[in-house]
Amino acid sequence: MNDVVLYTIISLAGIGVFAAVVLYYVSRKFHVTEDERIGRVESVLPGSNCGGCGLPGCHAFAEAVVKAGDLAVLHCPVGGNDVMKNVASVLGVKAVEKDPYIAIVRCSGSFEYRKKTNVYDGSPNCAVAAQLYSGDTGCAYGCLGLGDCVDKCDFEAMYMDPNTGLPVILEDKCTACNACVKACPKDIIQLWPKGKKNQRIYVACLNEEKAGAARKSCAIACSGCAKCAEACRYEAITIDRNLAIIDPEKCKLCAECVDVCDVRNIVTANVTTEKIQQAGEHRRKREERERQKREAEKVATAPASVPPPPTGAPS
Repeated sequence: MNDVVLYTIISLAGIGVFAAVVLYYVSRKFHVTEDERIGRVESVLPGSNCGGCGLPGCHAFAEAVVKAGDLAVLHCPVGGNDVMKNVASVLGVKAVEKDPYIAIVRCSGSFEYRKKTNVYDGSPNCAVAAQLYSGDTGCAYGCLGLGDCVDKCDFEAMYMDPNTGLPVILEDKCTACNACVKACPKDIIQLWPKGKKNQRIYVACLNEEKAGAARKSCAIACSGCAKCAEACRYEAITIDRNLAIIDPEKCKLCAECVDVCDVRNIVTANVTTEKIQQAGEHRRKREERERQKREAEKVATAPASVPPPPTGAPS
């Protein structure tokens, strides 16, 4: 081995040792110790990294929870209350239970009711199609039917129904991770409270056009007629931009609005037909009682009529 090679090896070794020493001291000086609770919190999370909590993944959620020090805001929808109890145990704080949510489809415009007006021959992707045009039917608010939501679901909780062209949510698999909601360019998929006994009532239409135009593009579009709002005793339904909107926090699941809707696009989940029929009967009986009451009040407040004087009597 000649001197040049030897000096080269010694020089490179010296540079390597010097760099290693510098890196060691720099790492020690700027070392950040991670709170050990972050790893413990992450270990009790589902590990799906779905982003349903609003953060990039489970590690980010664990960091945020430990930093916050409580569970007032942050919640893991996939793990639900059981997982959050374990998180609370790790942090030594009180668990905050929240009502579970589920994805719902706010569109009833199946092939039967929403006729095609053109043929889409582009990329089979909802996001791309939505950038190009309003859809292959007259309704610019309805489902495009290309299944982006299904592709984004990591829990196999959705599928496209070939008979309707609409996505179907599988209740027992949906974790409310929000992936399908983000994937839909038409915003027809929303998270909704599962409800008492898993019962839900919501309006499956987002068409904001006026009644005639809406019904022309979809036979069961909401016309904003307000019959459902008038039938609701709990002020849970409002009309906004030609649409009936149900507030799940106020809704008592009485189902009277379902019976009164002329196109039946107020959708129910796990509500029996018998309950809907009974709700209709109760509503009609109540309206009849109210009508009779108004008639009685009208008669009671009407001024007494004065009989005319007899014929030939002095005036």
